Amino acid sequence: MCAGHLASFLLVALLSASSHLLVAGSHQDQEFHGAAGSRIHLQNPHKHEVHCSRERSRAAWEAIDEYLMPFVEKEKYELPSKCRLRPDNDMFREQEQHKIHFDINEWRCGFCKKAFRAEKFLDQHFENRHNNLLDNSEGRCLADLCGALHCDLMMEFKKPKSKCSAAAAVRNRHLCESLADSCFPINQGLAASHLHEFFLRQFCDAHTCDRGAKPFPKGGRGNEERCP
Repeated sequence: MCAGHLASFLLVALLSASSHLLVAGSHQDQEFHGAAGSRIHLQNPHKHEVHCSRERSRAAWEAIDEYLMPFVEKEKYELPSKCRLRPDNDMFREQEQHKIHFDINEWRCGFCKKAFRAEKFLDQHFENRHNNLLDNSEGRCLADLCGALHCDLMMEFKKPKSKCSAAAAVRNRHLCESLADSCFPINQGLAASHLHEFFLRQFCDAHTCDRGAKPFPKGGRGNEERCP
């Protein structure tokens, strides 16, 4: 073989080998990025956004638990499934029940036992790591009921506003009365009728611009009065 033909043959062989290397490298690159992308996806799954205040939902539940449930328990009454005040209609209830409070500066996650020095950090942990446990279906945000349940008072915002909004008071009273109707239908027996009247006095009457009206006049857990 002459020198010219040999040089051409070597050049073709070299180009062919380079081509194979580029293709193999491309495949490996694709596999690497695909695997990396898969890991990123697993580490950062798309979180379902929750448009519900955990803090205000907690305040709403505290009002229910402190100023309503003792009377419901005394009457041996079961809240109907459509009642938004039922514990299982609180999207955060399972997470809240898995908070372990050891000391003033020690909170622990009941799901994975991780420790935190403040409740707010445990709340963030629930949001980041156990968000899949939330049932964010319609009607399960207790914070939506705060207008009726006096959440601001439960959150210790006790300073009276300089001016009462009559329109807001009417809206909150209407929401409050609708809760009384759905949770304690007066045609469902004596206990429901008693609790309906009680709920109006305990929660709804205070939705007025009359500064003499105070919520929870019947007392709370441990010092409750008897239903009317």
